[in-house]
Amino acid sequence: MSGEKKKIDESNFKLDYKIENVVATVIMEITEKIDLTKISRKFEDVEYNPERFPGLIMRITEPKATFLIFTTGKMVITGLRRADEASAGVKKVIKYIKRAGINVSNPEITIQNIVASGDLHTYIDLNMAAIVLENVMYEPEVFPGVIYRIQDPKTVFLIFSTGKVVCTGAKNKKIVRDAFLKLNHEVREPVSYT
Repeated sequence: MSGEKKKIDESNFKLDYKIENVVATVIMEITEKIDLTKISRKFEDVEYNPERFPGLIMRITEPKATFLIFTTGKMVITGLRRADEASAGVKKVIKYIKRAGINVSNPEITIQNIVASGDLHTYIDLNMAAIVLENVMYEPEVFPGVIYRIQDPKTVFLIFSTGKVVCTGAKNKKIVRDAFLKLNHEVREPVSYT
């Protein structure tokens, strides 16, 4: 197809997926390197062992997430269930950092990856999928599913014969939804049977 997008009829598909993990990065402005030892002494519920890992690990419960904090003012957030929870989590962690006497400001949050799991509710013939779909890797001796790279929206699916799938690489909910719609459209007709 020459650059034009095809409208997918959604009425034929039951979209059944849920977001499992959101990964985000944060860059904060700092006037000096963050003293992770100082933070680890101030709070008991953090892990910091610089011989094993250069970052401090802080877990919060609301929203439930794990933060990796580095001396450079950068953080990585994992474990969120919704992208819109990142801001609240960052505010909470910045309060902890400031309580330890460390000045940070202007956090810039970037969603890096959203992982979603889903079910296509149909059997998928993986051998046929590997032949019919483009940008596919299937080595059943190494991994029991098809690795399918979609170019637009740019995502990667792990597809299993049971119809269960995992989507990675999305940057927002709309991309997740669009990717699931496209996958539904592409696998239903040529490669599945019930």
